[in-house]
Amino acid sequence: MNAFSPRRLVLTLAGPVLALLVAFVVTSLVLIAVGDPVGDVWSTLLSRPLPRQMVNIVNAASVFYISAIAVAVGFRMNLFNIGVDGQYRVAVFAAAVFAGQAWLPGILNVIVAILIAILCGGLWAGIAAWLKVKRGVSEVISTIMLNAIATGLVSFLLGKVRDTSGSGSNVTNTKEIPDSSKLEGLALVPGAANKVYTLILLAALVGFLYWFVLGKTRFGFDLRATGMSETAAVASGVKVPRMVMNAMLISGGIAGLVGMPLLFGQDYAYGTTFQAGLGFSGIAIALLGRNNAVGIAFAALLWAYLEQQSNGLQIRADVSPELVNIIQGVILFAVVIAYELIRRADIRLEQARVARELAKQRDTATIEEGARA
Repeated sequence: MNAFSPRRLVLTLAGPVLALLVAFVVTSLVLIAVGDPVGDVWSTLLSRPLPRQMVNIVNAASVFYISAIAVAVGFRMNLFNIGVDGQYRVAVFAAAVFAGQAWLPGILNVIVAILIAILCGGLWAGIAAWLKVKRGVSEVISTIMLNAIATGLVSFLLGKVRDTSGSGSNVTNTKEIPDSSKLEGLALVPGAANKVYTLILLAALVGFLYWFVLGKTRFGFDLRATGMSETAAVASGVKVPRMVMNAMLISGGIAGLVGMPLLFGQDYAYGTTFQAGLGFSGIAIALLGRNNAVGIAFAALLWAYLEQQSNGLQIRADVSPELVNIIQGVILFAVVIAYELIRRADIRLEQARVARELAKQRDTATIEEGARA
């Protein structure tokens, strides 16, 4: 069953390739319609990034990757955790407040802050899980509402614990983490003055655990089985309510890690300028990567690449960098349609293969019966 299938590989690659081609055509038509230079835009977007930009792409991709994995856990369970944005806000705020107190030395402060982020993200997602299991509330509605609540709650609490030691700034921050807990980064790109986040290792660990647990353990099998058919899962002895709760808690716990590379590798505090919208990017990237650990990695790199390259559009092509939002939206829209078309094509091809095998067996049986006669 696990044998290599060239047809399966082609169909798997066809989806994203077709989506990129559609995005290229549609974006070019939009540029032509508004009179913008098509050639300059694509030469800017497709130009080779500088070493500094390559580091920025990898850093952004590592954050996107964790966000997408958090979403993908829910997707594999047929749950739509739209609340990753709120979950990581609550988690990173709690972790920043703790780490800023410097109660623990160096790396121990980082580790405990990360554990606090996992706990807070999981608990915030647990609210939506409880509402679904106990009250039948759709997780889509509850997580969207919890996003708004999280934004307001964190904003309120930030005003209470803000760092008042600085002056002359309009930015409200928590207390900055101590120097001993700041992660300097990894010099992985030659010629770049900046460094890759140290916690890219955390993103890699999350991806590995996602692949291993969902693909190699009984728990992962039960989770995927429940997502495909609750009736079949119940018949096999799976307790669906417990599985829903566990999946949401795990998804929220991973969502709590989204802000950790930024907190310990770049911002060193949580404040009003902390990057927002990472949870919604994770939804798009998980869809583009088809909830596959490797596919999500490539999708995260593509997303980060487009965002980084958009910085030069206004200068080099005199085009608004928001054009990238159009490209990303078209890619997402196209990939959903492409995957559905490919799924139907795969079904037709499989049906044709089975029909050929059955016809072959009938012919063989007819020949053998004629020989015995």
